[in-house]
Amino acid sequence: MKNLLKPLFGLFLVASASAVFAQQGAPTGAAVDPTADEQKALSALKGKLEGAIVWATSRANSHHDIWIMNADGTNQRALTSGDNVDWFPRISPDGSTVLFNRSKGGWVPENDANYPEKWDLWMVDISGENARKVVDNATWGTWRPDGKSIVFSRAGKVFTMDLASKTEKMILDGEKAFNKSGVILQEPNMSPDGKHVAITLRGSMRETGVWDLEKSQWTKSGDGCQIDWNFDGSKIYRVNPTGNGGTAAPSEILWFSAKDGKQIEKVGFFGIPKNVKLMDLPGRRSHEYFPRLSPDGKWLVWGATDKGHDHDIFDYELYIWKIGEPVESAARITYHTGNDRWPDIWFGKLPVKEAPAKAVETAAQAATAAVAGGVSEAKMDELIQAIDRLTEAVKALSK
Repeated sequence: MKNLLKPLFGLFLVASASAVFAQQGAPTGAAVDPTADEQKALSALKGKLEGAIVWATSRANSHHDIWIMNADGTNQRALTSGDNVDWFPRISPDGSTVLFNRSKGGWVPENDANYPEKWDLWMVDISGENARKVVDNATWGTWRPDGKSIVFSRAGKVFTMDLASKTEKMILDGEKAFNKSGVILQEPNMSPDGKHVAITLRGSMRETGVWDLEKSQWTKSGDGCQIDWNFDGSKIYRVNPTGNGGTAAPSEILWFSAKDGKQIEKVGFFGIPKNVKLMDLPGRRSHEYFPRLSPDGKWLVWGATDKGHDHDIFDYELYIWKIGEPVESAARITYHTGNDRWPDIWFGKLPVKEAPAKAVETAAQAATAAVAGGVSEAKMDELIQAIDRLTEAVKALSK
């Protein structure tokens, strides 16, 4: 009986902890120090990439804000703040604007992404200024290549919207398309040519695949989630529930060649072809999620955790890797026990500099986070960077 009760008690503790988090938000955590090898990988990356990475984090706010850093992992700072839950940021093609999900009020878990009435789509300038709501009752917003329209979902339906006219158009009704009630369409990503939509199906169906908008035809990719395209539609990639990992639910990132919107390689009875395995970190921190290819298709950013599964609660850390290099060359770019998730990456010179007033605010936030829970070497580095940014911001304000 004791042997039976122990695992049941463990499940009870996990469920209780999740319930507490669900009521209060995610842990804010604290900064941690990189190992010698991790610091070496970080140093090798510094100054190598020009651009930005945005992501959602609970490090300064248990309800999650959108943060931004340089593409090499330096200069981490907040873009948004407030009582709402901000997540799933996506940078516009020209690098000027960030599109993201925002809860209508207070803590709402990511599991409730299936309820559009709890969310709106917002935008904020890459400087952190001019936050504005763009779509009511919607989630999973992404940009079209020209930056003039977006794609998003409302539970079982997918829409596009022209940003200038605010005109919405429904392009897919999941229940009608699959002839099944309760179908949820998560993270719809339209192909660059606009002819296909890659979708994660949830609710009454659980699989990934591509919907042909012209032929009204579904091509299944497999299990897993978070299916997306590369920059020219010649590849699709997604998370698969196989691979390494220190959790009860391992995962890895696969990618496939695509022709006319259809996946070429297959995953079936004989396993996964070696050439479709894109990323599966060695060791325990190998529960990979949130993959995002760079605009040129040469770099991958993603998150990974060594325990837990819930996207918005557990300690996911962000990584960046140049595709084709040894897997050991992947660089971890966040070092914080708060929740870090859903990164997006953009290359180029940022078109807008950080506004002085916003710089004061974000530097103060970073300084507060850096000293929380004691001062380690990593926290001291964060504090010094925050003070430097605060000094420059004050100088700018005094001009």
